[in-house]
Order: sequence, then C-alpha cells, then structure tokens
Amino acid sequence: MKQVVQNYKSGELSVLDVPVPGCKPGGVLVRSAFSLISTGTEMMKVSEAGMSMVGKARSRPDQVAKVMQSVATNGLPATYRKVMGKLDSYTPLGYSLCGVVEQVGAGIDDVKVGDLVACAGNEHALHAELNWVPRNLYAQVPDGLAPQHAAFGTVGSIALQGVRQGEPQLGEVALVIGLGLIGQLVVQLLAASGVHVVGADPDPVRCELAERLGAVACGDPASAAVETAVAELTGGHGVDQVYLAAGGGSNQPVELAAHLSRDRGRVVDIGKCRLDLPWNAYYEKELDVRFSRSYGPGRYDPEYELEGRDYPIGYVRWTERRNLACFLDLLARGRVDVEPLISHIADFDDAVETYRSLKDGDLKAVAVLFRYPEAAGEGQAQAPAVAVPAVRRGAEATTPARPAPARSAGAPVRLAFVGAGNYATSMLLPHLAQREGVALSTVVTTTALSAANAQRKFGFAQATTDLDAVLGDTSIDAVFVVTRHSSHADLTRKALLAGKTVFVEKPLALTEDELAGVLAAVEESGNDRLQVGFNRRFAPLLQEARNRFGARSGPASLRYLVNAGRLQHGSWYLQQGTEGSRFAGEGGHFIDTASWLLGADPVSVYAVAPSGNEDLQVVLRYPDGSTATLSYVTTGAPGFPKETLDLVADGKVLKLDDFVRASVYGRKRWVSSRLPKSRDKGQSAELASFIKAVRTGGPMPVPLESLVATTAATLAVQNALVGGAPVSLARSR
Repeated sequence: MKQVVQNYKSGELSVLDVPVPGCKPGGVLVRSAFSLISTGTEMMKVSEAGMSMVGKARSRPDQVAKVMQSVATNGLPATYRKVMGKLDSYTPLGYSLCGVVEQVGAGIDDVKVGDLVACAGNEHALHAELNWVPRNLYAQVPDGLAPQHAAFGTVGSIALQGVRQGEPQLGEVALVIGLGLIGQLVVQLLAASGVHVVGADPDPVRCELAERLGAVACGDPASAAVETAVAELTGGHGVDQVYLAAGGGSNQPVELAAHLSRDRGRVVDIGKCRLDLPWNAYYEKELDVRFSRSYGPGRYDPEYELEGRDYPIGYVRWTERRNLACFLDLLARGRVDVEPLISHIADFDDAVETYRSLKDGDLKAVAVLFRYPEAAGEGQAQAPAVAVPAVRRGAEATTPARPAPARSAGAPVRLAFVGAGNYATSMLLPHLAQREGVALSTVVTTTALSAANAQRKFGFAQATTDLDAVLGDTSIDAVFVVTRHSSHADLTRKALLAGKTVFVEKPLALTEDELAGVLAAVEESGNDRLQVGFNRRFAPLLQEARNRFGARSGPASLRYLVNAGRLQHGSWYLQQGTEGSRFAGEGGHFIDTASWLLGADPVSVYAVAPSGNEDLQVVLRYPDGSTATLSYVTTGAPGFPKETLDLVADGKVLKLDDFVRASVYGRKRWVSSRLPKSRDKGQSAELASFIKAVRTGGPMPVPLESLVATTAATLAVQNALVGGAPVSLARSR
C-alpha cells in the first residue's frame, strides 16, 4: 500500500510503498476514502523538518534536554546512533480521516466490514491507504453524512474540546483569535451554542468566511474593528471567553485576550502559540487560563487509546470517542458546515505536490483533503488474512515444528527481525548490518512504516506485517524477537515450534505461566536454540576485570547499584497492566550479570521496597554461600552513574564504574584505562557469539538452564515482595 511520509532529517516528502498493517485485536483495518490535511499542525511539522539541525534544536529545547541526559547515561556514540536513527527516519503525517472498515479484529462488535467510520490519531489515522485503528479512536459515520465531511472528525473534536473547556452559556460573548481550520470550527460550535462570536485574524478572506459561518463580526487584531465590536456586544465589559486558536511566535494573541476579556473571564488555549502572560493584565482581571488538550479525555492515555478501556460516562462525560461521535452528529444534523472550509481536494497520488504548494504559499487553503481510490488497484497489496501474532497471546502456533535446514559452509546466516523499535535499530541492527556472513532477510512489525524504515536503513530484503509467513520460511536461520515485553514469551514459543533459532530481548517472560509455555515449546519441538539478550556478561571491560580477578576459593559478596532514574511521562514501560513492572522488564540484566560473575545460579530471592516508589533491594543467595545485593533505584540523582558494581572475595575486590572504568584490588592493583566516549555493554560481542552458534550449530552462548534460572529469579522478586519472605528457587535439574 502507499503512505505519505517525511524524512525529518532532510525534510523530504514522499509517497512510499509500505507493508499493509496487520489487523490486531481490539481494532479495525480501515481503507481510507478521504483524509484531511491539518493546515496548521501538519504544515508546522513539515516546515520544522526543513530547518537546519540548529533550527530543529532551537524549536524543540525539550528534546535537546533529553539528548543531553542520554549522553550522560549511555555515552555519546550510543546517543548519537539513537538520535540520528530517529532523525533519519520516515515519519507519518495525518491524523483525521474517513474510510470503510475492511477487516474487524478480535473483540470488536460495534462495527462490521463495510461500515463507514471516522478515525482519529497521529499513529492510526494517517495519510495512508490502509490504517489499523483501535476501538476508542473511531466512530461510525451517521447515515447520509458524506465521507469527505466525516474526514473532519478529528479536527472537529479538537475544536469541540476547546469549546467545552470554555464552558460557554447562552447569550455570552466569545472572542476567537485565529481563524484557521480550528478557529473556523470553534466559531460555528459557539454560534450553535447560542454564543455571540467575534473573530480576529489578519487575513480578510478568513474573516469574511467566519462571518458567513456565524460570527457577528471579524477583523484584523491590529485594527480597531475587533475592539469596537466587542465593546458594542458587551456594553464595554469585555468578552466572557477567549479562544486562542492561533499559532506562531507572536505574543499578540495573549495580550489581546487580556485586553478584551471581562473581569474573571476565561482564556482557553487550543493552538500552539506563545504564552508569555502579561502578569498585571491577567492578575488584575483574575483571568482563568485553561488549556484544551487535543480532542478530549483519553488523549495520551495508552490504556484508553490502545487497550480500549473506556472511562465511565458518569465520571467522564466527554471522552475522545464521544467527542468524535458528537461532532459527526452535529455535521449530520447540519449544525456545523464544513463544506465552505474545503479549499481543495487532491488525489492521494499528488500528495507531495500538494504539500509543496501549501508550504510555498501557492495553494492558500483552510482545509485540504486527499481523495483515495475507491478500490485497491491492480497489483496493490491486500490486507493479510491473519492478524499479526504479536498480540495473539495464547494462540496455538499455525506453523508446524520443523528442523532447521542444513546450511552450506559458505552460506550467510539469514536473520529475521520481529520488531524494529529504538533498541533494535540503535543497539542491535547497526552491529549486524555490516557483519560479514550475515544476511538481513525480513523485518516484521505491526506498523507498516517502522518496517519500511528498518528496510531502508539496514538493507532488509523484505518488510512485512505477516509473522506467519516468516515462521514458515525455511530459508531463515534465526529470528530476533525485539517487541514489547508482553509479546516476548508468545513469539518465542511460536518461533521455537517453527524450528527457528531464537534471540529474544529481555525479558524472556513476564509470568511463571509464560515461562512454562516457553519450556513446553522447547520440550515439544526438541528445539532449545534460544538466547536472551543479557548482554552485560559479554562486555569486554567486565570480562577483562573478571579475568584479572581470577578464581576464588570462598564465598563472595557482590553489591550492584542500578541508578535507573525516572521514566518519561508516556513511556510504555509504565503500562504495568500489560507490560509488567519495570523491574520484571529489565531486572534480568543485573541478575544475569551477578550470576555470571559468581559462576552459579541463585537458589533464593528476598526483596523489600520502600513505600511510595519503585526502589527495590533484592538479595540473591547462591549455592556456595555467596550473596548478591541488587539496589534498583529510581530516585537517585540523574548525574550519578547508572551502574556501579563491587565484588569482594578472598581478599580481592573487583569494581566496575558504569562500563567506563574497572579495577581490581588484590596483591597487585589493576585499573583499566578510562573509556570516555563509549560504554560497551557487550551487544556486539553477544551478537557475534550468537551468529557463530547459528553458523556452526555449536552450543548457544548461554546455557538454557541459566536463562531460565535468571528469568525465574526475576519473577520471584514480586513474590518475595508480596510474601515478605525469601523465595526458594529450587527446581529439578
């Protein structure tokens, strides 16, 4: 299928051939009929992408701060790879469309194939021929409403949410500053609510349009016309509400809002404009400044948007989806008219030229629509008949187990990647793309564009959203599972049953049942060719320190401090309901490192946690009496090293300082040279060992028993917290 994309690094726009998205449970696959260009938000993004690197940094100081923190935590090379990988990627455009349901995912019963729906979301209602849309981000289009009008659903919901924040009442007077697409819709919604509306915009054409659509008077904010209209309508008191629907760097809208508001009036910010509030003006009138967050409650909440968990109507009357349905109803009943806003309808194939005309000013428009072909053309990719298994948890494998094919001596190791997120593209694929004797065969993702990005950057032969086809491909030697944590165990089980050698990023499993399922797949298939991404034991600096420390004769004491830090708001690591706790996701790294240094698997786990935060103290006991104390903290100083480790035994001490320096104290003292530019945590060496095992058929880099023991110990931490006592890890060998 085709999708409009932009390279944020170069600013290049293109219509790209990408795989068809899979129809996952909890949503529907929608074939687009019309999608709307947001001439405000989208064109701002398009313009920003054309800036220099310095200009991009100036426009996003929040992202610059994140980059600097990443440098302090992960080192310059790793941060550089991550940042440049994000910049030099295709990013999607679009967030408001109307289309026809082509496929219905499991758990969806409110729409059927062939229904017309309006869709929302900058990850789900893209300028693409097909989109997968979760339950709470679509609404059925009322009978009789034209699809080109229903395509305004998302921007209409944004305007509607802004009006709700202003709490207008019959007979009040409102000022709308900025009469672009959102401003024009706000004018109509207010007029439909019985409010007298004054508009302000420097463009006389937009002012005339707003007056036709319900505004009492409109004018240039720099002229006296707006102030005169407000004085006449309010008897000199000022407006009850001001809606900021303007963009740009001028502070004039904020100052005008204060000047024309009544005492204790309400100012609602809908657009992205400068907000340098003049203190005296806002204080003296005690103005109520409010923000309108996109299209309503539920926005930016992954449990609402992705998992379909609705808010009870008795507590949250107007959610994203209810706003969307409400706006569609207003359109269908003629209370809002979007036809006069449509300046241009372009064929989807002309998308690049349309954006260029908008950017250069050749096309002056309030709203522009893309029109899609009514049916798939000859040779166009069709939606897969089977949903992507990454979310079909617990389903039986559709591909029977088979032995790995015999490999000729000089044949490259052919790899498939399931998942192509940040970790895969910054920490794994760069080491594999240029490795001699490795062929990147297929990349599989649930979203079309991420697969296309990985294919372009790393040279995969194919990109797809159909996992079953990959598991059935006998030419593929090994499968990398680098998806979200909740899918690791199920995908690993399926790949093992399909006879593949598997590299799964940590964790292997989030529950004991998931771990048991993986082991059952090993037993059923006879395939134990499995590696979990516990990379720290492969770190060259730590390996050298271990060798310098040498053998020990007595029990050891190990202390490991992990200064994990706080997660950014919105991180999927915070979705504990589906992705498990943060420690369950990454704690195996540190337990595996401790066990490798101590040369054994733990026999018991004890854990305590302070009340009110995610900090953990974990004590691991080993067969020879050795202990490892793991302090996993999120409340430490960001500038302190992330990982520090001390191992004490037999009169010797091994010390590791965040993979940049190591030392051993004994009869002689050894201190490594400092590595100021990088933190090699072992990914490259780990991948080399894995590829060698696949190529030669030799033993896997880490015994399966050790991988299972580390996973069991990680899972036991939660049981220890709940039970308040050590948890035994004794198991039959």
